[in-house]
Amino acid sequence: MATPTAPSASLTCSALSFQWPDGTTVLDGLSLGIGRGRTGLVGTNGAGKSTLLRLLAGRLRPSQGSVTVGGSLAYLPQNITLDTTLRVDAALGIAEQRDALRAIEAGDVDERHFETIGDDWDVEERAVATLGSLGLGSIELDRTVAQLSGGETVLLRLAALLLERPDVLLLDEPTNNLDVLARRRLYEAVDNWRSGVLVVVSHDIELLERVDRIAELRSGAVNWYGGGWSAYQEALSVEQDAAGRMLRAAEADVRRQKRELEETEVKLARRRRQGRKTEADGGLPKILAGRRKQSAQESAGRLRGLQEDRLSEARDRHEEAADAIRDDAEIRVNLPHTAVPTGRTVLSLHELRPRFGRLQQGDLHVHGPERIALVGRNGAGKTTLMRTLTGELAPLSGEARTHVPLRFLPQRLDVLDDQLSVAANVARMAPGVTDNHIRSQLARFLFQGKRAEQPAGTLSGGERFRAALAAAMLAAPAPQLLMLDEPTNNLDIAGVRQLTGALASYEGALLIASHDLPFLESVGITRWLVLGEELQDTTAEEVGDLLAARKRAEQSGGTEEHTRKGVRAA
Repeated sequence: MATPTAPSASLTCSALSFQWPDGTTVLDGLSLGIGRGRTGLVGTNGAGKSTLLRLLAGRLRPSQGSVTVGGSLAYLPQNITLDTTLRVDAALGIAEQRDALRAIEAGDVDERHFETIGDDWDVEERAVATLGSLGLGSIELDRTVAQLSGGETVLLRLAALLLERPDVLLLDEPTNNLDVLARRRLYEAVDNWRSGVLVVVSHDIELLERVDRIAELRSGAVNWYGGGWSAYQEALSVEQDAAGRMLRAAEADVRRQKRELEETEVKLARRRRQGRKTEADGGLPKILAGRRKQSAQESAGRLRGLQEDRLSEARDRHEEAADAIRDDAEIRVNLPHTAVPTGRTVLSLHELRPRFGRLQQGDLHVHGPERIALVGRNGAGKTTLMRTLTGELAPLSGEARTHVPLRFLPQRLDVLDDQLSVAANVARMAPGVTDNHIRSQLARFLFQGKRAEQPAGTLSGGERFRAALAAAMLAAPAPQLLMLDEPTNNLDIAGVRQLTGALASYEGALLIASHDLPFLESVGITRWLVLGEELQDTTAEEVGDLLAARKRAEQSGGTEEHTRKGVRAA
């Protein structure tokens, strides 16, 4: 159990093991020491990153081993729920101190008030400054949490942790569900971390660029790499080049040892034939012939054993070299029927007013194989708009029409039937398509053989996303308009790369709602739609600047002129 034991900031675990109640082993004898500075903890989905963080935070009890925390510890989990009736100061943990300050200012000199405040007389000023540093400067301490957006709630919880001035701070996927502006504020908070231990689990590459070192959790062990994400990738590239050379050398060694074993068997066979011939000719006395035969057999056994040992060692070296090669399997799928002719209208909006959020004029036309990014702050109405476009929600007024087959992949991934296999889920959306064709295509989505028979309810997060993506993209009729709502949420970096590869094969029109600007740029966005206005021929950085300018204008109570290329009413 995590307990503070030392004044200096540190975090160590010794022979740490953990099993889930069903017997699944996550960690087995892990020993780890983390010193001051910013550490990015990375690994594939299912490697045990979040479990390790919960063990370090004392939220889980290890099966064996121990965790030792030097100093105070604060922990930000992935999923945060706050009582919506709380005031902001209560969520920050300073409500009692504020009440004590007010009482003293009113003339009440009860000793209890002074004990409540302690030495923290500037707690209110620190709270306001911390909120301001995270972009929450307009939030009053007397407001209720119910008035905040989801992203603001995450930042509020982070502000509460920072106010504690912890020696050790653990962040688990802190940018999930944060809009562009909230992510920027979180990046700044990480940049400004100057003392103590900071450990962040994330698939956000821009965040991982800001750490001092990368700790990769792989196969139950941690490997260390200096620098941020780019330095880690460079080091991996060097490692993989070396591993490739080792594997090729090991393969050549196995072939050589096999050949030498075969040559040894041929030599021994010749000796046996020669011995039988000599014995048949009667050239040696029986006793001497018997001794020579026994000696030859022993010699042959030693020689064969030596060659077999060498082959076995060569195979072991080959297996070890193969283990060092990372499996970076990518989704490669051919979807020719999704192609849309350039200029053909696939989606049209006329004076549309969604139930939540707004379009300035409510008119929009999507043509041909356009790739449109739908961006905006948390609570701007991106998901509501997409659900309106699919017909799931009725608009307040106006209409939205799709002119080609449409498929929608929601955040919740509830398009899958958990009781059905992966193959059966795809077949459900592709009536008339042969089972052989479905399975051959599923193999390209990395569901080969028995994996295609796995029930959807037993899939990991990354596997579930791949299965849902396959069901959407392999549907019949082939979707010529594909809409994705925050597709990179909870995907590890390998999963994001696989998604990018799959979308590279898609020839229809794309509409993607996302806060992940680097991902959007990687899939070749041709048009950026910020709820309220539209930008064409622009960059992710300019989109972020526009959102920041809009927020500043809203906070100042006025309007701000945006003079950038391609801005016009939607």
